[in-house]
Amino acid sequence: MPHNPWMKAPPRLQSLVEEGLIDSVVRQLMSGKEAMVFVVRSGDNTLCAKIYKEATHRSFRQAVDYTENRKVKNSRSARAMAKGSKFGRQEQEAAWQSAEVDALYRLAAAGVRVPQPYNFHDGVLLMELVTDSGGDAAPRLNDVAFTPEQALAHHATLIGEVVRMLCAGVVHGDLSEFNILLAHADGVDFPVIIDLPQAVDAAGNNHAQRMLMRDVGNLRDFFGQFAPALLSTDYGPEIWSLYQAGMLSVETPLTGHYERAHADVDMQAVLREIDDARAEDAARRLRMAGG
Repeated sequence: MPHNPWMKAPPRLQSLVEEGLIDSVVRQLMSGKEAMVFVVRSGDNTLCAKIYKEATHRSFRQAVDYTENRKVKNSRSARAMAKGSKFGRQEQEAAWQSAEVDALYRLAAAGVRVPQPYNFHDGVLLMELVTDSGGDAAPRLNDVAFTPEQALAHHATLIGEVVRMLCAGVVHGDLSEFNILLAHADGVDFPVIIDLPQAVDAAGNNHAQRMLMRDVGNLRDFFGQFAPALLSTDYGPEIWSLYQAGMLSVETPLTGHYERAHADVDMQAVLREIDDARAEDAARRLRMAGG
């Protein structure tokens, strides 16, 4: 079906047309819970415009997992966000939107395959339109079936991307087959990671480890449908333990296996120490009571 290259621009995009940032709106690409995405033209380029929905119109929960330790430079904004005032909600919204923009620029600079960001204006993110072999918008992984060989190759690529992101200090936090596109260029299919508003700082967020485990687990479970050998891999703990030890780099060889035995023994030792300390404390209290 031919697309109207001059469809009426939604109000939020109209200001970008007036500012000269885009020339026309081609079509709506998708409408999700947190944003609407349009295909737009800017000069000779076809781009993607992501319009963030206002907080009242989207279902994204400002989960403590994601917002914990998210920096707000302005102390007035930080106080207002803590109070939950109208200004505070606006500031929280702005922080949530800019988190994706910041993560995209940071990851693109680190060599992670994400859509190239171009501009962020008035709650609209302009970025590269990721395309398939026909030049159309690339499909999400969940819409594609893979051979075992393809599944193994794409899984390996994405584990490498997770490592590259972690080395750049970022955990996606919601990585799955629904926010990875299968792009095509120069005769090759390759995954591109999208949707980063919930990305967290790996070093400054107490939930980063759990979120990374979930991201890696999602990749294992999805590609494991096509290549069952992946279902027995354990990349999450291996990656995180190397990261914590300061031994993770994009060149670090990974095995997909993680030996937990010593960790279990250590945990038993810790529990024994806690029990001993409790027993000691109880004995001391008894002595004091008796004295």
